[in-house]
Amino acid sequence: MRASEDRSFLILLGAISVAFAWVLWPFSGALLWATLLAIIFAPFYRRVLKSCPGKHNLAALVTVVVVIVMVLIPVAIVIASLVDQGGELYQRVQSGEISLAHPLQRLKSALPDWAASLSDRLAGIDLSSLKERLSGLVVPAGQQLAGHAINIGQVTLEFVASLLVMLYLLFFLLRDGEELNARIRDALPLHPSHTTEILDVFTLAVRGTIKGIVLVALIQGALGGLIFWLLGLTAPLLAGALMALVSLLPVLGSALVWVPVALYLLVAGAVTKGLILLAFGTFVIGLADNFLRPILVGQSIQMPSYVVLLATLGGLATFGANGFVIGPLVAAMFLTTWHIFVGWKAQQEVRK
Repeated sequence: MRASEDRSFLILLGAISVAFAWVLWPFSGALLWATLLAIIFAPFYRRVLKSCPGKHNLAALVTVVVVIVMVLIPVAIVIASLVDQGGELYQRVQSGEISLAHPLQRLKSALPDWAASLSDRLAGIDLSSLKERLSGLVVPAGQQLAGHAINIGQVTLEFVASLLVMLYLLFFLLRDGEELNARIRDALPLHPSHTTEILDVFTLAVRGTIKGIVLVALIQGALGGLIFWLLGLTAPLLAGALMALVSLLPVLGSALVWVPVALYLLVAGAVTKGLILLAFGTFVIGLADNFLRPILVGQSIQMPSYVVLLATLGGLATFGANGFVIGPLVAAMFLTTWHIFVGWKAQQEVRK
């Protein structure tokens, strides 16, 4: 009878937990980022609390203000600038100021006759009409975005609501973090040593993901935007943002942006700028990852680059924009739990 009651209670507990998760799902993004920021800024919160002992509310409030000033305001400024530069780039492409037709025509004229005719047969492209074809792709895209402009107000309202919820949760996660951590450790039905290892690895994975992936990507994007600005290229901030985004993907990374642009400059006749961009991309942007990642990650959990790549792509495909953090975190927890299982299995075999 007792066993039946225990099973019923566990079923009820699981059902209520699933229902509660379902209720919170609309704010899952806010909860995720509040948790991540709480883990990242927990050391700062503890330093503030040490300077004013016992004033947990004040320390948490100061930390939230620092997050707003250091993270949220710069992100808002960058997003506003990106929208502005994106509109400017769209206008220049639509007006024909930026076009692939002329550089490709120059490249074709530089090829031998047999190579030029072969390229025409293989590609089946009339270079004289390439501008019109590109415009035919760009203009409908702009019209489609304009058609969705009516939803901007609703999206903005939802974003502001999620942002306020995130800041609210961040305050309490910072203030009550140690107590919540203790409750989680007590509630998990695992061996205490396993619980400690899993939670410690989760913390390391968060800090390693943010510092070793996100921060390195932001630095590479900043370097890319800087060289675009110094060379006088169009939309340097937009180019830097794109490089930061693709830098989240190992192996290829920011080269997906600066290599095509450098080749475009070379073909378009801006040889000096193209060579400078190639050199800077290879020896500064490309090598920044190799030098910065070990310094920033430190003792955080390390994963093979192919695991990070698959986890990031899978996370983006499954969870959207939040997936670039969720994917590596899930991969880190996966490797950790299997490491614990292998060690536990080895201990069981030794006991036999």
